[in-house]
Amino acid sequence: MQNSTEKLSIKEKIGYSLGDTASNLFFQTFMLFLLYFYTDVFGLPAATVGTLFLITRIWDAFNDPIMGTIADRTNTRWGKFRPYILLFALPFGVMGVLTFTTPDFDATGKLIYAFITYNLLMMMYTAVNVPYSALMGVITSNSMERTELSTFRFGGIIVQASTISLVKYFGNGNEAVGWQWAMGTLAGLAFILFFITFITTKERVQPPKEQKNYLRTDLKDLFSNKPWLLIAGATIFQLLLIVIRNSSIMYYFKYYVQDQQLNLFGYSINLSFEVLASSFMLSGTIVTILGAILTKWFSKKFDKKNTYAGFLTLSALISIFFYFLKPENVILIYLLNIIFSFSFGPVSVLQWAMYTDAADYSEWKNKRRATGLIMAASLFALKVGLTLGGAIVGWSLALFGFVANQAQSSETLNGIVMLMSIFPAVFGFIGGGLMWFYPLTNKMMVKIEDDLIVRRNEQTV
Repeated sequence: MQNSTEKLSIKEKIGYSLGDTASNLFFQTFMLFLLYFYTDVFGLPAATVGTLFLITRIWDAFNDPIMGTIADRTNTRWGKFRPYILLFALPFGVMGVLTFTTPDFDATGKLIYAFITYNLLMMMYTAVNVPYSALMGVITSNSMERTELSTFRFGGIIVQASTISLVKYFGNGNEAVGWQWAMGTLAGLAFILFFITFITTKERVQPPKEQKNYLRTDLKDLFSNKPWLLIAGATIFQLLLIVIRNSSIMYYFKYYVQDQQLNLFGYSINLSFEVLASSFMLSGTIVTILGAILTKWFSKKFDKKNTYAGFLTLSALISIFFYFLKPENVILIYLLNIIFSFSFGPVSVLQWAMYTDAADYSEWKNKRRATGLIMAASLFALKVGLTLGGAIVGWSLALFGFVANQAQSSETLNGIVMLMSIFPAVFGFIGGGLMWFYPLTNKMMVKIEDDLIVRRNEQTV
């Protein structure tokens, strides 16, 4: 048996991270643009889209753990998880394109089409990302090494930098055509990146040889795993914060900030809302990456749980200040976003590292390992936040009287501003509060790792 605590090469870290880049080409698009696409391009009412997002969650409730248990019971020459990344990469890309395709149907036909394509897209997302997320838990058993590996997991920058430009380039004035071809481009890139992840990574950590896989026992272990319950709960609220905020960005700039003239050093610069929104998202992502890179340092100095809880709480606090900004306060809007984005960087990184710590804890406590199920359940928590966040934005827009592609009332504009500020902050404070009770400190993880190494070595004798 290979030493599962060995240091990972830069090649393998980058290879693993490219899978996250591929996933984020879609996930970031879901968060930032899918609601906007459905209301302002596809032509569905905001409340209808909110309900669509929520109904999809019902099927995902079964879909995620099914994929996790299948992966845990898979044994191939390529491992348990890597084969699925390659197998479902192409179907995932195809469904991404079809979801962002606007058919020439009536209102009922469009709703049915959206329901089918979005559900299939999320199924493909599960089929790729449950194994991909579980892969991080079996590349190495070293907790801090996994934390560092998580810092490589950022691909959103491509979406913020290119998506709107691709839509304008391919659409040439027709947003529906532009979105279809833009997603086709991103899907092709995603397939290549998933393939690189498949060929550059290796699975090392194996479950105990005597382990028998029983779903009932796996589920019992999962729901008695206090660290997993806390990080899963925090993930839901963390995702509610970021999804509500990010889903509102296009509405915030299109209808509230609008086109602006910026005066810098005596020069006047005319900026469209598309340029403002795109640069806002891109600059935020760049700073998020900086925060992510520093995560290992923060985690060693302050402990992982304190870093996660502290930065999530800080992100919520910064979010509140957006409520007091006027449309012409462009520079302040950007400055606050930079602070918010830096604060959120370690949060995005640590959730994945802490899930794999929870898998180690489960093996240490129960002498059983079900990495696939734990990561599947973790993705379920993530998608609960994603879906509820999108639903809340859709329903709130409808409640505030939003009408796509029209001048909005003062009540609607105030609602959009609250979706960028107060609403996400509330969920961020709750998520940060939960994590103060998380029991797996850095010191505790060192003991768990040492005990597991001894136990695994005894099994090979």
